[in-house]
Amino acid sequence: MKGVTEIWGHRGASAYAPECTLPAFELALEQGADGLEFDVQLTRDDQVVVIHDETLERTTDGTGWVADHSLADLRALDASAGMAGFAGTGIPTLDEVLELAGGVTLNIELKNSRMRYKGLEERVLQIVADHGVGDRVVLSSFNHYSLRHLMQLGAPYPLGALYSDPLFQPWKYARRLGVTCLHPPLRATRRKLVENCHALGMRVHVWTVNDVPDLERMAGLGVDAVITNNPDVARSVVG
Repeated sequence: MKGVTEIWGHRGASAYAPECTLPAFELALEQGADGLEFDVQLTRDDQVVVIHDETLERTTDGTGWVADHSLADLRALDASAGMAGFAGTGIPTLDEVLELAGGVTLNIELKNSRMRYKGLEERVLQIVADHGVGDRVVLSSFNHYSLRHLMQLGAPYPLGALYSDPLFQPWKYARRLGVTCLHPPLRATRRKLVENCHALGMRVHVWTVNDVPDLERMAGLGVDAVITNNPDVARSVVG
């Protein structure tokens, strides 16, 4: 029997508000999202911040690598990405997002493929534990070494393997890796993938699903979650 497909706001309701900011997460919740998906990185002074790109130019008025800036440096930046009505919006910390999130699922993506953040896994585990939200957390990454490290640290949360390039029988790979969730791109998500993952007890969380036909198809396949920029549109389709 197919389960209910959840709706996770991709970097919040990022079609309508600056991605990975508190206004985007607040709006996603207002639009009925069941979960929030967002990326975390480390500052120069080892603070965990929520931001997608490893560099600052695209989404803020800053320049350079996130890793080269202190939390105070990043707090001074405008992260509105030029979106009207959001001037002065800041880069949030993981603590702030967890405080905001209420009772929804939290898909925390460790953004440590291009920049290898030493200690990011440990810091994220500690912050999640401090907030007592472990029953609602999924930890994901494109860096599968990071996922293995989380396992070695005894992470008690579902782990999701993100990928973008084609994989042969990705459900078998995910099972060997030891994760409990697969995060395939929309273009790679077919009935066989969903059925094989479910047969192995793995959840399927698909990114990024924005258009109505794609939302309808994913719901029809019974994927466990769609990660979307527009939770309101997804809610009108999924119900």
